[in-house]
Order: sequence, then structure tokens, then C-alpha cells
Amino acid sequence: MKYSIDTYRLYADEKIFTFSVRVKVTMKEEVDIDILRHAANVAIKRYPYFAVKVVLGEDGGYDLVPNERDIAVLNTTDKLPLLGSEEVNYHLLYIDREGRDIFFNISHSMCGGRGILPWVMTNVYQYVVERYGVAPNAPGIRKPDSPLLEGECAEPSPDMLPDEEPIYEYKSKKPVVMMMDYLNGMYNPFKRDPNYYFFTFRQEEIIAFAKDNDASVASFFLVTLAKALDKILPEKYQVIGGEIAHNPAADIGLPNSHSDFLTHVHIDYKREYFDYDMEKLGTLTRSQIILQADPSVSAFQFRKHLKFLEEVDKLQGLKKKRAFYGKNDPSRGKDAQHGTFIVNYTGRMDWGEVADYVESYAAIVDGHILLEITSMADKLFVTFMQLIKETKYVDAFCEVMDELGIHYKTEGPYPNNRPKHKLPTKQEER
Repeated sequence: MKYSIDTYRLYADEKIFTFSVRVKVTMKEEVDIDILRHAANVAIKRYPYFAVKVVLGEDGGYDLVPNERDIAVLNTTDKLPLLGSEEVNYHLLYIDREGRDIFFNISHSMCGGRGILPWVMTNVYQYVVERYGVAPNAPGIRKPDSPLLEGECAEPSPDMLPDEEPIYEYKSKKPVVMMMDYLNGMYNPFKRDPNYYFFTFRQEEIIAFAKDNDASVASFFLVTLAKALDKILPEKYQVIGGEIAHNPAADIGLPNSHSDFLTHVHIDYKREYFDYDMEKLGTLTRSQIILQADPSVSAFQFRKHLKFLEEVDKLQGLKKKRAFYGKNDPSRGKDAQHGTFIVNYTGRMDWGEVADYVESYAAIVDGHILLEITSMADKLFVTFMQLIKETKYVDAFCEVMDELGIHYKTEGPYPNNRPKHKLPTKQEER
């Protein structure tokens, strides 16, 4: 690749979908914006690969260069500033706050959950240190003065991938795609209403239930959301498809890389599968995750993705690169394989004593019938994203939890409001 892998998603068209992540951290007390601003600009020193701005290379490709300007920390407004804009000092990230809520906004080009959350946690740690004059015991949080982990800035290349035939290749059973919902969510001003619900679960209850039913946290939520959709989708749809992201970084020797390079696991549920008990559904789901996360499978997928990025590099001019990317993007282009819903889980995160100051946190992205699962102390948090104002999907999800005897708290809906990007269209000094 000619440019950093952190740049390529910047070619995506944001007319419909917004390629940013917004993490909402709710503190237990009102947030002091001045302390937060100072803490954020201390914390960023630990993450030099995020302190960047976008420029155009000679071939019209996006490049990242160091940006020494301050990280913007603003009061929350209805119209959010654009990532990369002058208002946020040209950074691809910024922070805003309202009451007890801190919102961390960052370009999805630079990282996914495994890259974002360490930065978020460092910021919150430093804020707690400065706001309360304490040094919380939090060994799982990277401190502002801690060194980079080995390979934290490293990026993948084709020579890192195992050169072997995959032990499995997904063949779609043609699951139902919520096309009418997507069309309404993209183009119908009377139906479009991006929003999310926020769930809180008892972590140990979910883990215990999952263990008793041959499942994991991720496969538990895949199964329960699939069962919810089985309740409400017409019988003519014979397959309900779940999807979950897999990060193959450890398989290729880059376990600490901050970059967002993912493969995808698909689980197609035939409607008759929902006559199975939870244990059988757990086994079916977890076994598919294990199979499709095999290094030979993820390497096969990721090699194709790297070849796609190399094709982007060959084109001259920003317009051509963006057009090619939009048409051939493996996740949204003409050959993309779609399911009915998506569940993502970043894994257990150790906040240590910082959790004593935090009520909850939510990962908010773009999507429809998409769950983002996060964890802290004794809680699991689930953000349930939708593109349209509709209650039937969430109601069915709650019904499944009630049937299983799982305790939960639900809040929302809240508007899914995230910033788009402002990127250079010609070579210029910024």
C-alpha cells in the first residue's frame, strides 16, 4: 500500500452513511469542560498516530501527517462540527460534552473499537486524575506517559499473511436483507430517523447463561437478536443472517496494532433452526465463529481486501479513487455480502477504579439492526442502532430477554447524531 491503511475508508461516500464513531461516556457527576480540555491534550500525547491531519498526495491519494494543534473539546451542539475541519483544528477526532456526558468523536478510517477504546479510557483516566486529585488503580488503562506497545503503530502487509488455502469459505444461504428499511432510512425523509436504544445487562448473568448454553457473549447476542427477528419477520423469508466482525491482528503477528483491519463472520439461520434450544443454537453459532475466524480463513479474506486497496493506489486523481472505492468496497460495494443484522463486541475492558466514576459508556456507529457491545466492571452495555423510527425490533429483542429470564435496563431512543468528514479536495497547506 502506498498510504497508511488508516486512510482508505476516507474515500467512502458520506451522502448516506457516516464513517465516524461516537463513544458516549456518562460520568456520575457533571463534567468540567476546562479540566476535560486539559486532560484530553495530555492524553493525546500517548496516541501520536491519532494526532494527524489529512493532506492529498501527488496522485490525489489521502495521506496523514502530524498535527500539533490542540485537540478540540467543545460544548455539545445540535449541529456537530466536521472531522478534519478548521473548527476542530483539522484533527480527525474531537471531544464534546453536555452535563454528565462526554462524547468522543473519531474517524472510523483510523481505527475500530480496539483502537478507539484505549484512547477513550486514557482520556477518562486523566480527567479523573485532574478532576478529583486521585490516582485510581487501573492497570488495564494506558497512562498518558506510558510507552507505546510493541507494534502499536504497525500496519499489515501481504507478506504477513499465511499463504495457504482457507479451511472454509462462506457460501451465502441468501439471508433476508432489510432492503425496504434501508431505502426508507436512506432516502425517505418521512421515515428516516437514525436512532439507538441503550441496554444495560449484568455481565456475570450473561456470562453464566452463555457458559451454560455452549455460547460466548458475542454468540449469545447473535442468537437472541436472531430469535427476536424470527418473531416478527414474515415466513416467506427463509433465512435470517447474522454477521460479526473479526480482528485477525494477532494471527498475523500484530496483536497491538491500533488500525482497523477486519474480516467478517456470517451465520445464516434457517427458520427451522429456531425450533432448537438455546444450547444447540449456541453451539451452532459459536462453532461458525471459530471456523470463520480460523487464520487461514481470515487471511484469505484479508488478502483480497489488501489487493483491493492496491487497486485504489494505482488510480490517479481523487475523483477516480473515490469512484472505484464506492463501487468495489468489500463491505458496501457491488460484491459485498450482507446479512440481516450485525453484532459487534470489543471484549472485556478493564477500567479498574476509574469505573467508580463512570455510569456507563456506549459505542455509536451507523447501521440498521446493529448491536455494539461494550463492558465495564460488572456491566455489559448494548447499543441497538436503527435507521428508522421503529419499535418492533427492540420490542421483540426485549421479549426474547424476558422469555430467557435475563435482567436488563433499557433507555431511549436517542438520536444517532455523529459528525461527517471535511477533507481536502486539492493539495494545499493546512
